[in-house]
Amino acid sequence: MMNKRNCRPIDILLVEDNPGDVRLTKEALKEGKVSNKLYVAEDGEDALAFLRRQGRHADAPRPDLILLDLNLPKKSGREVLEEIKDDPDLKRIPVVVLTISKDEQDVLKSYNLHANCYITKPVDLEKFIEVVESIEDFWLTVVMLPPR
Repeated sequence: MMNKRNCRPIDILLVEDNPGDVRLTKEALKEGKVSNKLYVAEDGEDALAFLRRQGRHADAPRPDLILLDLNLPKKSGREVLEEIKDDPDLKRIPVVVLTISKDEQDVLKSYNLHANCYITKPVDLEKFIEVVESIEDFWLTVVMLPPR
């Protein structure tokens, strides 16, 4: 059952440098139960510029949810997560770490930096789509997101 709060369109920021994973995520979300708009930042610096509405992102919306890879160029996902959660204007945006790393230290560090959840990307195409759909099912239809 969909929560009334989440009937409005959802803005999602995907921070991912792998074009294949970006494409798969777009495909998985396209057929979703919730109307959403996906924005993509290909590196950590671009993600923070988007979130802070700097430069070419001056008119960027505040995302309702961030899907964050850890292994990014320019500024790592760990650094991005830390800056998001240290920023009083951004810290309430839920951050889902979506990464290939199964390293226990990455998991611990992400939660210590206040990630809202940690999901390991499957390498299998169908499983990857299932994971993205499950993220959508939970975060966009079950959870009540903070107001913008």
